[in-house]
Amino acid sequence: MNDRLPPLTALRAFDAAARHMSFALAAAELNVTPAALSFQIKSLEAHLGQPVFRRLNRAVELTEAGRMLMPGVADGFSALSAAWRNTQRSFDNNILNVTAGPAFTSKWLAPRLYEFAQAHPETELRFSASLRLMDFDRDEVDVAIRFGVSNDEGLFSEPLVQEWLTPMMSPELAQKYDTPEKLSDAVLIHDDSIAFLDHPVNWATWAQAAGMNFDTGSGPRFSQADHALDAAISGAGVTLGRISLTSRALEVGNLVAPYDIGVWSQGQFRVICPKGTQDRPHVAAFRKWVFHEMQGVSAFADGRTIVDPLR
Repeated sequence: MNDRLPPLTALRAFDAAARHMSFALAAAELNVTPAALSFQIKSLEAHLGQPVFRRLNRAVELTEAGRMLMPGVADGFSALSAAWRNTQRSFDNNILNVTAGPAFTSKWLAPRLYEFAQAHPETELRFSASLRLMDFDRDEVDVAIRFGVSNDEGLFSEPLVQEWLTPMMSPELAQKYDTPEKLSDAVLIHDDSIAFLDHPVNWATWAQAAGMNFDTGSGPRFSQADHALDAAISGAGVTLGRISLTSRALEVGNLVAPYDIGVWSQGQFRVICPKGTQDRPHVAAFRKWVFHEMQGVSAFADGRTIVDPLR
């Protein structure tokens, strides 16, 4: 048995023809003539000693050998493409591709972009606001910011800030509900975006931590944290705000957190990237900037009692 691989051009011709199931369409994709593509396929078949296509009247179909060969060839070209793109990106320090959830992007990253641009004018940030699990190679992502319980095996991962929650509302509502006991008369806004955690923090959790007993089940519910915060900022009710997402709104006075009791969350935001890339200049600069900005978030816990609901 000859283990020597056939020419790359022959494998590329087979890959295109197997995807399109058409020699004409594959030739057009590769910018060659159908005759040239057919020659490459025949070269591969001679090298293998088996036909990979069955030529029909106006179509082609894979033989058993072709069906066995197709997945590996497709994966091989995909891996080559990913390796090429990653190598190109590793030498391009001007563009940084970042993905984060919609709430973190709109409430934390977007309001601070000016500061990053001022400090790092040489770096162009490109954001993908998505909760979809990203493949760093396939999706050409440099850095991901994700919330939850750390499960980042095989990746470089570091926590941003320990998350805690406390009632937050507009300044006008804070005058009306100036003590926690008055929350029994308030419209409670529910953020269900962290309900996926094994031990999610909700209004019932906070009421128990505060030693209070009132109906915590009613009120509007939102599947996205930023929507719940927007509702609270508009004065629609009181939300159990996550400190990582609300720090800018608290700083500028769009929201206030008038009570001393907070509750730690099991989940937290992490900065994630492929191992070995964390010290690349543009990635390292972004990580340093994010952690510097997060230092101000931690200060909101000063003077408060933050309860761990799992103890």
